[in-house]
Amino acid sequence: MNPEENILGKEKIGKLIRKFSVPCILSLLVNSLYNIVDQIFIGQRVGYLGNGATNIIFPIVIICLAIALMFGDGSSAFLSLKLGQKKPDEASKGVGNGITLSIISSIILCVVGLVFLPQIIKLFGSTPVLEPYALTYGYIIVIGVPFMIVGTTLNSIIRADGSPKYAMITMVSGAILNIILDYILMYPLNMGIKGAAIATITSQIITAVFNIAYMRKFKSIKCTKSIFKLKLSTMKNVAGLGISSFITEMSFVVLMAFENNLLSMYGAESEFGAEIPITVLGIVMKISQILNSIIIGIAAGSQPIIGFNYGAENYDRVKKTLKYVLGISLIISTIAFALFQLIPEKLIAAFGSGSEEYIKFACMSFRIYLMLCIFNGIQIPSGIFFQAIGKSIKSVILSLSRQIAFLIPAMVILGKVFGIKGVLYAGPVADALAFVISSILLIAEIKALGKKNAIDKNLLVDDTSTDNKLSKHTVITIAREYGSGGRYVGRLIADRLGIKFYDKDLVTELSKQTGLSEEYIENNEQKRNSIDALNNGYYFNLSNSDELFVKESELIKELAEKESCVIIGRCSDFILKDNENVINVFIYSDMENRINRAVDRYGIDRKEAEKIIKNTDKMRANHYKHYTGKKWGETGNYDMCINSDTLGVEKSADLICNFIMSK
Repeated sequence: MNPEENILGKEKIGKLIRKFSVPCILSLLVNSLYNIVDQIFIGQRVGYLGNGATNIIFPIVIICLAIALMFGDGSSAFLSLKLGQKKPDEASKGVGNGITLSIISSIILCVVGLVFLPQIIKLFGSTPVLEPYALTYGYIIVIGVPFMIVGTTLNSIIRADGSPKYAMITMVSGAILNIILDYILMYPLNMGIKGAAIATITSQIITAVFNIAYMRKFKSIKCTKSIFKLKLSTMKNVAGLGISSFITEMSFVVLMAFENNLLSMYGAESEFGAEIPITVLGIVMKISQILNSIIIGIAAGSQPIIGFNYGAENYDRVKKTLKYVLGISLIISTIAFALFQLIPEKLIAAFGSGSEEYIKFACMSFRIYLMLCIFNGIQIPSGIFFQAIGKSIKSVILSLSRQIAFLIPAMVILGKVFGIKGVLYAGPVADALAFVISSILLIAEIKALGKKNAIDKNLLVDDTSTDNKLSKHTVITIAREYGSGGRYVGRLIADRLGIKFYDKDLVTELSKQTGLSEEYIENNEQKRNSIDALNNGYYFNLSNSDELFVKESELIKELAEKESCVIIGRCSDFILKDNENVINVFIYSDMENRINRAVDRYGIDRKEAEKIIKNTDKMRANHYKHYTGKKWGETGNYDMCINSDTLGVEKSADLICNFIMSK
């Protein structure tokens, strides 16, 4: 694909962000409003104790959502990845395994909830006053857990299957039905908090039924009984691809558990009592989630734009997109800040009336806890920006720092010193610290844009031979430890057999097809660290690395089909496992010799050489494991495993050539 032909590289940035952001914003807002509408009806008909009870049950809902997103987002990413590799059967198994796992886990959670609900609500900060409300609401919600988890899992899969409108319609329909049933069950039928719970699970059941019905008309896969049979490697891949969604949601559960317990403890020592703080801050956080949903949606819409242009080295366009996103996000967060500071009593009034203490604490919560919510317009887009450019560690730091590293410790410390007000002041303290970290990282990254790393020109020369000495079509794949001389062995094999050698040429061709720069591809392919599992996007199924692997797989298959050749690395042994006449080789060496080669070839310090070798091998192993489900370097994956120290690279190449010719 020529970069000029790709709309991500030439279309107006504002138009692109609107195109990608609107579906994401709507999806996130529907989820946020789902809970807020319940709170409004409950507050109006039951009172603030009813809302307090729903805040006690809310962590259970988030746990279910975490499970659903892990299997839903994981399955949808697996689906997109395998379809990109032209492996629909494997894609089907991934989807089937994800659905089966969601069913099994939902049943387990339902049973655990029904048996241990009294103990669970105490863990999440319930008080004796809130307990009867929480149990009444909670038991009904727990009954609907299987429908919620399965429906949400399928929603992600349906979107990845190419039917985002269907997924959106079922979600919106469920939300609208929930509002209608809330009114009917709580006003004419006067069922109180029980009615709100029944309305919620009824709408979840309807959504799940519609999503289950879709399974008969999957566009990209065949839905047969066999795909639902669990397979360990597939389960691990699906869960691994969805783990970032799971961790993000579970961090919120941990936060709520700490928060509710601290509010109960310090609230009981104040004029407000235990129940008012639990109720009010839960409402405040849900209202602020509307702000966050809009900002996340805008930033997520910029992901493909930033990712493509960063890869294409169009850094000016990356900066313009980032500036656009930050500008809109700051405007929205400023408007929200004004509302929270100027009319908090009107915002809380939507959730029912309360005592003088209730209104006083609500106004105080909005004004103190959300004092620095403007900073969300910087912190949230920054985390998503680093996701888009593949900077996993920075992305994870920004995504989890506020809630886990800053907010919880601040609540504990300030609560102990200042009581209930200290818990509230933890909000702006965490926002300020997260803002400082995100600003430092963001400014440093912006300054670094456009700077190019030096490339070792010795690795870029890929002369090709045409004097083919093989009697039949043969492809040799070479996997190798860093510094083992495996690449040079591959070059010698290609020269002696008179066939093409593909390493740098793959990068060049891939650059032509994707519009990404050769430098970007070289710096991102075959390199996956342990943090990358947490670096999946908020809304789009495949990361830059995944898209790169799909394109690379297509190219490797095309080359292997066309001619005899030697292909270096890139999981080519796995990609070509179904091809005939493929010989897979693994080259290894002991550490001392690898260090010596690195020192001689690159002129680097011995300690630095050892560090680079270990890190590179680890990233190659992670990359191989992620995309193949197998262990890199394991003898069973290859036809030959050779220690290049035993014979030297020249004789190792001769040995492999003799083996190939004999076959």
